[in-house]
Amino acid sequence: MKIRIAQPYNDAEIESSVLSVLRSGRLVSGPVVASFEDAVAEYLGVKHVVAVNSGTAALHLALLASDVKPGQEVITTPFSFAATANTIIQTGATPVFVDVDPGTYNIDPREIEKAVTARTLAIEPVHVFGEPAEMKPIQEIAGKHDLQIVEDAAEAIGAEYHGKKIGNTDMFACFSTYATKNLHTGEGGFITTNNPDAAETLKILRSQGQESKYRHVKLGYNYRMTEIAAAIGKVQIKKIDQFNRRRIENANHLTHLIRDLAALKPQVPIPNSKHVYYQYTVTLDEEEAGLAREELQRSLAEAGIETDVHWPDPIHLQPWYRERYVYRPGMFPHAEELARTVLSIPIHPAVTREQIEYISKTLHGTLSK
Repeated sequence: MKIRIAQPYNDAEIESSVLSVLRSGRLVSGPVVASFEDAVAEYLGVKHVVAVNSGTAALHLALLASDVKPGQEVITTPFSFAATANTIIQTGATPVFVDVDPGTYNIDPREIEKAVTARTLAIEPVHVFGEPAEMKPIQEIAGKHDLQIVEDAAEAIGAEYHGKKIGNTDMFACFSTYATKNLHTGEGGFITTNNPDAAETLKILRSQGQESKYRHVKLGYNYRMTEIAAAIGKVQIKKIDQFNRRRIENANHLTHLIRDLAALKPQVPIPNSKHVYYQYTVTLDEEEAGLAREELQRSLAEAGIETDVHWPDPIHLQPWYRERYVYRPGMFPHAEELARTVLSIPIHPAVTREQIEYISKTLHGTLSK
């Protein structure tokens, strides 16, 4: 048995859609991209979707459209993929990290309030592994201090907070459609907003600053999505709820099956939210387990179960960040403890109920030793 940590979706409709694009001769930023944007907008209930060629590009453009400038600060989490902070630096601003809630893994709003200064322009929360961050207190802080919010929703397509889909916002939410994501285009991403002026700025920035062909009104970038990528993604829009239901069912079933394993603790859901489980991630108490995380990974791999660590180092302890900003261990203890203890286990839609039970049996057999 081989159970992969992720499995990109494909079917005959996607293959036909891609082939149709190839035969059309129009490969970049054409009618298929526009149709993909419209389908995503309808699904999320948001007015504007701007498709780009990566989740990183989405974050970069949203920060630029928020008017983030050199010398300013953006508050974010160290427990994320490096692109979350890299894009802040690419605008010339400085990322200001604050610690996370050790149960939900998401940025702690109480720490955000303490970090606001006169240089703060924006807050960049991350919906980690598909679990919404606590947006209400974050929105209150932003309103109090007149700050922008740029949501890193790379992993959260279909997630909901207080009955509203993540991405339905008057500011910005940024999604990734990388090959492993719940909705994928191979490589790609998009930004959502209800602000028409902001959407127009994003469209200009993604295409070399062009207001119209060869009329450059801003310093822009080549961040356009290809028609092929959009063709892959468009087919999945009508299936995303089905895919997410399967992830949730698998996650709930596995949580139930391993509830007696004291060494494993799943991510804690927040009230009034819908977690879409881009990753099913637990923390491992190595002392309780009697083995190290790497040993558990090896044991699962020998049983044909692929796992991953998201992420083995928080951003502030990555070599480049330590050298540039003189970060040191102990500054954000919850994020650092998560990096030492998290383990992601496959529960994606292609994983069957029988495989979930096999994963549970393997975990029980390994940890009982």
